[in-house]
Amino acid sequence: MNYELILKELKPSQEERDAIYETTKKVIDFINETCEKEGINAKANAVGSVAKNTWLKGNSDIDIFISFPYDEEMDYLKEKGLYLAYKTNEAFDGKASEHYASHPYLTCDIDGYEVDIVPCYDLGEDKPIKSAVDRTILHTNYIKSHLSKEQEDEVLLLKKFMAVIGTYGSEFKTGGFAGYLCELLILNYGTFEDTLRAAQKWKFHTTIDLEDFGTANDKIFKEDPLVFIDPTDENRNVGAALRIERFVDFIVASRNFLAFVDDENLDKISEFFRPLKKQHLFNKSNEEIADYIVESFNDRQTQTLVIKFPIPEMSADALHPQLLKTIDSICEKLEAEEFSVFKHAYWTDEEKCVIFTIELNVFKQGKYYIHQGPKVWPQKACENFKAKWGDALYPLDEYMVLTRERQFKTAKEFITHLLKLENIHIIKVGKNIKEAICNDYALFEIDEFLNDLDNHFNYDADKMNSEELAFDYLNTLDDFLNPGQYIKR
Repeated sequence: MNYELILKELKPSQEERDAIYETTKKVIDFINETCEKEGINAKANAVGSVAKNTWLKGNSDIDIFISFPYDEEMDYLKEKGLYLAYKTNEAFDGKASEHYASHPYLTCDIDGYEVDIVPCYDLGEDKPIKSAVDRTILHTNYIKSHLSKEQEDEVLLLKKFMAVIGTYGSEFKTGGFAGYLCELLILNYGTFEDTLRAAQKWKFHTTIDLEDFGTANDKIFKEDPLVFIDPTDENRNVGAALRIERFVDFIVASRNFLAFVDDENLDKISEFFRPLKKQHLFNKSNEEIADYIVESFNDRQTQTLVIKFPIPEMSADALHPQLLKTIDSICEKLEAEEFSVFKHAYWTDEEKCVIFTIELNVFKQGKYYIHQGPKVWPQKACENFKAKWGDALYPLDEYMVLTRERQFKTAKEFITHLLKLENIHIIKVGKNIKEAICNDYALFEIDEFLNDLDNHFNYDADKMNSEELAFDYLNTLDDFLNPGQYIKR
């Protein structure tokens, strides 16, 4: 199929290219000139999608890596790397924020572009990495030397398709396909469409080894749904961050898309490259959307609880794993108490607020439950059980049991118990959010929470931004209620 019309919407204009290349060049030139003047043995390099010419229109972040000699001390790399980054930011009147990957780096707002300035080691030939970012220059060089001009367009199609269906991005929040993995898939399969035709037949633990290293089936990769051996490192799976949910979403979306291709349904095909239009939310206020969501939850005849609490200042990369760990553990404990969790999810603005959403099929219990003891056959075990519980015991099937009154008759009571500081050890809670969730959480039913929506998002001084945050949360609730929207079309 001819994708030229779609590519016109995806490819950066020449004006955008010229502007981003100009900013990239002046940042690199400034860093290299500073290194030469001050005797710093380092060199700035452009990496990432801009360097590889595989960035989508309007999505042009700039990645500059400053490579230091391999034998340089790590402390020196950190110190000089940040020094050069801050000096560059100051020279171009940027806005800087410090982040941490394997070591500190700077994100600067320069000329309206987000510019990451990251120190790394120059690996040269066959040297082991000292930090995770050291591979990035190798990745950039590999793609630039192997990807054809025509395949750059195929990468754009694949990236946009994945972005629209919600499977693009290897950060923990998404758990999807990294940009580098998209580029490698095109190298392996040739075109966007051929990649999708192959993907619709993928199985769990599909393996790809471009350089025939022979390491794809190593035991260390056995739990990974997709194994794509890094052509610059035979012991690394480029797809290691890909979660099974995003892997499956991509497979199903590929099948759905190709059905329209084979039927030559051009309208449906183009929809897969544009943001989903949710007609049921279109042109509605937040209050109207909230009413629709409350009505939808009521129709399910479940009980949905909302836990809201503030978060400390921390990176998004550190925050999301802790939030998932915490809500998963709360739900496991609810299940253990025989409260049946139907679905759960979390939302965060990544700066101030977290909202857990837990939907329950069983949210209220009877007064009593059957406490199971040992099987009848071992007499000594039964005697010990009786010594503890007295004459209330009776046999049920093969077991000695007794009827006991429940401590917690509702899920709300149990969650309130769990989130007390003296009980929080019962669940696995992210270390950075432990105090916040214990000391400052609020528990609501979904209708109660959504009927007071404005108050829950008024922590932002900008009213417009508060409304956007509220809409973003409501949109995720719609996704919660209507799964699979993005991959069906």
